[in-house]
Amino acid sequence: MNWKLKICLLAGCAGLLLNVAALPEGFVPLFNGKDLTGWWGLKTEDPAKWMALPPEKFEEKKQASLKDIHQHWRVEGDVLVNDGKGLFLTTDKNYADFELMLEYKTVARADSGVYLRGIPQVQIWDSTDKKKFKLGADKGSGGLWNNKKNLEGRDPLVLADQPFGEWNQMRILMVGERVSVLLNDQIVVDHARLENYFNRDMPVPRSGPIQLQTHGGEISWRNVFIREIGGEEANQILVFNAWEDGEVPADWQGPADNYLFENGMIQCKKGKGGTIFTETEYSDFAVQFEFKLPEGGNNGLAIRYPGKGNPAYNGMCELQVLDNTAPKYAKLDQRQYHGSAYGMMPAHRGYQRPVGEWNFQTVEVVGSTIKVELNGTLILDADLSGVTEYLADKKHPGKELTRGHFGFAGHNSPVAFRNILIKELNHESK
Repeated sequence: MNWKLKICLLAGCAGLLLNVAALPEGFVPLFNGKDLTGWWGLKTEDPAKWMALPPEKFEEKKQASLKDIHQHWRVEGDVLVNDGKGLFLTTDKNYADFELMLEYKTVARADSGVYLRGIPQVQIWDSTDKKKFKLGADKGSGGLWNNKKNLEGRDPLVLADQPFGEWNQMRILMVGERVSVLLNDQIVVDHARLENYFNRDMPVPRSGPIQLQTHGGEISWRNVFIREIGGEEANQILVFNAWEDGEVPADWQGPADNYLFENGMIQCKKGKGGTIFTETEYSDFAVQFEFKLPEGGNNGLAIRYPGKGNPAYNGMCELQVLDNTAPKYAKLDQRQYHGSAYGMMPAHRGYQRPVGEWNFQTVEVVGSTIKVELNGTLILDADLSGVTEYLADKKHPGKELTRGHFGFAGHNSPVAFRNILIKELNHESK
């Protein structure tokens, strides 16, 4: 399905054309059309650092930025104008998953962009500036320019910039780390991961500000609207963009009587457990599903499970499914939290939805490597072949398995799973 149609369906066709007098349904303005209320100033600064400031230090930083903002940013009618210098206009509010709509207009040789959650950036170029062709300006605006070279999304799919003097219409959809960009009604980025420019080994923050960059040339902005996206809609967007050629597992093996199977949902009965697993064995495979945790919920994904024994040790690994927020789990080893290869490799935390809400997760297993993407954010990218240190020094003899079943470990907790799809991977489908 075409991306424009996808987001039109998901967002209720909330105004593909931005130059409208009325506020698009579901959106709120980031610019009030009068002054700079709701904004402060930052440069290219790691959110992990400034967000960690004590409240009084953060407020000092914020207030100190306002002089610079008022020096280099001005309001002309219903338009925000920057003189090409100074700090970047930064929203007071932080945003998690969102849809952003705006219009911009640049002058020759301008270089700007939109920072998402404080991370650079959706790039804005002068696509005619030959001096910057070596940087990719000739490919046009809208790409995730700070991603590594050759990474999906770094360069726009098409050149969609308007001529100088004309307004460009941009629409950005961000769910987890996944970003899609529509520029002048053309798809230039399609559900690509935004890398964390400040630390590429870490995911993008779960929430952060929108920043309008200034970088050497006057740029104008207008009709800047945002719509926050809740968990249910975010899951819909992720499902729409996921693969659709998998199979729904059936004929579960093991203690199936300890689980409820209702309307496509699988749930371990409270106080029951045991590993259920697919009849089919898989070598390299991908699986996607939704899951919902109760308070203190605990389960696990059995990866290349041999059909007997403990999946964490006798299988390639157990990928933990856990309520990371439960007080009783506050002092676990880092390798025991959600998404971790249990006892071997830790996953990044802070990306689960609140307890009781559905989460969307994908897992890809290729050789000795495992990738786990939770709610659109890559939380584990590990090669288990290099693991030599284990939790409690307990060996994992199944770690080297190259084939096995997929399953759920149970753990006596009513964690629910639904919309499960699994597929064997080959060179064409990886």
